[in-house]
Amino acid sequence: MSDMSTPNIRVLATDLAFPEGPVALPDGSVIVVEIRAQQLTRIWPDGRKEVVAKIPGGPNGAALGPDGKMYICNNGGFGWAPSRGTIMPGAPAPHEYIGGSIQRVDLESGKVETLFDKCGEHPLKGPNDLVFDRQGGLWFSDLGKRRARDMDVGAAYYMKPGATELTEQVFGVLPANGIGLSPDEKTMYIAETPTARLWAYDLTAPGEVKPADVIYRGERGRPIAGLGGYQMFDSMGVEASGNICVATLVSGCISVIAPDGKLVEQVPTGDRVTTNIAFGGPELKTAYITLSGKGELIAMDWPRGGLPLNFLNK
Repeated sequence: MSDMSTPNIRVLATDLAFPEGPVALPDGSVIVVEIRAQQLTRIWPDGRKEVVAKIPGGPNGAALGPDGKMYICNNGGFGWAPSRGTIMPGAPAPHEYIGGSIQRVDLESGKVETLFDKCGEHPLKGPNDLVFDRQGGLWFSDLGKRRARDMDVGAAYYMKPGATELTEQVFGVLPANGIGLSPDEKTMYIAETPTARLWAYDLTAPGEVKPADVIYRGERGRPIAGLGGYQMFDSMGVEASGNICVATLVSGCISVIAPDGKLVEQVPTGDRVTTNIAFGGPELKTAYITLSGKGELIAMDWPRGGLPLNFLNK
């Protein structure tokens, strides 16, 4: 594995309440969700913070849509508890959980509208991460909710272009966190959190996962990578090369995984609660990373360019 010992880390913002879902906008600002503060926040290059919208529940992921509005995965709310010097998500009390949903935010007015809170008869439990395809359809993961003595299994859904319909494409992930698309959009990736496994799903058409031979629990994909030791996967970004960059908890790094599953490198970030990565800047060679334990948004030089996101970098 190569060594990135001098990535030139810059702290862009501090005192964020469990930041996630970074979106690097063309004007140089970065929008993040603050899950614990229940808000969408814009961070300007000079470090100034501006609240774009208050979002009850738990805004967990963000992506700019074809209509110029920000789409939000709302996990419905977490409970919060101290853990080794930081505040970490925990099982929510009933009054802290309002149900999961997919929402849309007007960045000018701050207006928040809920598009979906269920798929068919199944309520969304804890939508987590999301990515738009070229057609304007939205893939998103649902982590589910963890309670005191049991937890949901995760799923992945596809919202058809125009927000007309939701279809469930994957169910039974333990559970589903980060989600991304390969550069040719023929493969969808899901990061499975506690197992630190990266799953790949072949797509037969936009929004459709190819059926696969069922081995054990009805899975429709194939695990291409799994990390040993005590590490867990969170959200992800994809490089133009096709490498998948997965924020990795406990070990506090970004794990760069090639499409064939080889671990290319692990880039340390200095926070065991490293939760997400997005690319921006010239040639998309700046990585914006949320350090949720420290409550920081950082930027660092990245040796390879990120994959341009539909409706954001194109």
